[in-house]
Amino acid sequence: MSETDKTAILHAVDALFDKQLAFLAELTSHASTRGHEQGAQDLMALAFEERGLAVDRWQIDVEDIRDMPGFSPVAGNYEDAVNIVGSHRSRTGKGRSLILNGHVDVVPEGPHDMWDTPPYAPRIDGGWMYGRGAGDMKAGLASNLFALDALRECGVAPAADVFVQSVVEEECTGNGALACLQRGYRADAALLPEPFAENLVTAQVGVLWFQVHLKGLPTHVAYAGSGANAIEAAIPLVAALREMEERWNAAEGRHPDYAHVDHPLNLNVGKIAGGDWTSSVPAWCVFDVRMGLYPGQDMAAAKSEIAEVLREAAQRNNFLRNNMPEITFVGFQAEGYALSEDTGTTARQAISTLADAHRSINQSELDQIAITATTDARFFGLYADTPALVYGPRAEAIHGFNERVDLESVRRVTQATALFIADWCGLEDL
Repeated sequence: MSETDKTAILHAVDALFDKQLAFLAELTSHASTRGHEQGAQDLMALAFEERGLAVDRWQIDVEDIRDMPGFSPVAGNYEDAVNIVGSHRSRTGKGRSLILNGHVDVVPEGPHDMWDTPPYAPRIDGGWMYGRGAGDMKAGLASNLFALDALRECGVAPAADVFVQSVVEEECTGNGALACLQRGYRADAALLPEPFAENLVTAQVGVLWFQVHLKGLPTHVAYAGSGANAIEAAIPLVAALREMEERWNAAEGRHPDYAHVDHPLNLNVGKIAGGDWTSSVPAWCVFDVRMGLYPGQDMAAAKSEIAEVLREAAQRNNFLRNNMPEITFVGFQAEGYALSEDTGTTARQAISTLADAHRSINQSELDQIAITATTDARFFGLYADTPALVYGPRAEAIHGFNERVDLESVRRVTQATALFIADWCGLEDL
């Protein structure tokens, strides 16, 4: 690709950037929490149609993916789980194909009075766009789309097939990306613009979700000594899980990519519910836990150890030893993924191509990081023999209050993505 072509592409991103921000604001205005993504997906489908991409829209069927590697069990059905893929089919097919993946689902926003402004009324202030999902990861969805627009503005298109994916379920299972694999979408590489500050993610942890169900012995609080408090029974179990967390984080057991990270595997008690009446000893309690895993850590062994830790802790409780906790693994059963371990030619070429694009925009080398979260990259890297590059804009307070994304970072990522597509896929005239 000539310097003239590069300059034209970068100028095209700039020329379209106001439209990109307007699109991002509209997309962010949709409260696309799990089960409510349809409005945002309608917007994505319309955007694909307007650009002449072939639109594939389908409802995920659990039975289609249940037996696939990487499947995570779900509670309930998927009547409201819809994926959208827009396909560009090259006329010449002379380049390397690409998946541009992003998720449209967002996590719940929490109490609105704890935000400075409403979470689904996106606003721009000081070079940042605020709103739930603006960073994680609707800015990435917009950058994928407008990187292709910039090429079109220059009168060219990718000289290979490109599949633009807008998926659901990333925040709780990843089954949306898995359904794209089941649907037959494959490419030579995948790019996921998750918000990790223009760094290339070379390793990500796995994530395991589970619920612990406890049964107490209810009685009037006046006779509390004759009952068994299910909520209080959770306290020693959480303490035992914390001890396990510390063992898993011990320096001698860390994956090499996390040798420099002080505490890579984080446990979180994310939800707890229990009891029915303030003056009754609670008869039940359920708490939900998230635990990180290293790349390559055995999922079945991890689940077995968690169950044993809880069993041993319950045995030390006078009531629980005869009323053992029930453990349900539902939601994330996500393996860790290390792009750094992919020594194949395609992975090296993809990383080099992205590094060149990043260097052209930033006049600096592409930094590589290991993250303590998970992304949908694992599906491509572990189950489809496809190097998955996670590279997106700088964002802050994702999953928190006043989530925001750096708009100049969005611009740079869009430019780098456009150059990456042009180099990786090659170009053909429209």
